Amino acid sequence: MVRRMQRSPLSEAQMEIMSMVWDKGELTVAEMWKVLSTRRPVARNTVQTVMTRLEEKGWLRHRAVGNRFYYSAIPERSSVLEQMVSNLVETAFGGSADDLVMALLDGRGVSADEAARIQQMIRTAEEKES
Repeated sequence: MVRRMQRSPLSEAQMEIMSMVWDKGELTVAEMWKVLSTRRPVARNTVQTVMTRLEEKGWLRHRAVGNRFYYSAIPERSSVLEQMVSNLVETAFGGSADDLVMALLDGRGVSADEAARIQQMIRTAEEKES
């Protein structure tokens, strides 16, 4: 059995940074700040502090090239999202995946393309169980 390191939950700002790191693979503080500052006012030092704390908490690692630190994610996005969804289903929906799906459909809805992909995922999951 593989034991996963228990990391502290992510704030919205931390999740935004982790999502960008997962998307890009590796980023410097300056690169992260450049993207975030186009979305809202944020100080470069704030970005650096958040990234340093994410590293201290085991979410990020860095490699130094000269005086630049390149940050990359330690856990894979898929494993983090699986755990987050599992926790959400257990705590907010009393273990009911049906209720989670209904909340998604009622609250946000899905496009026709999303619905087709979801239907294919369900068929694939059913085939695995057979």
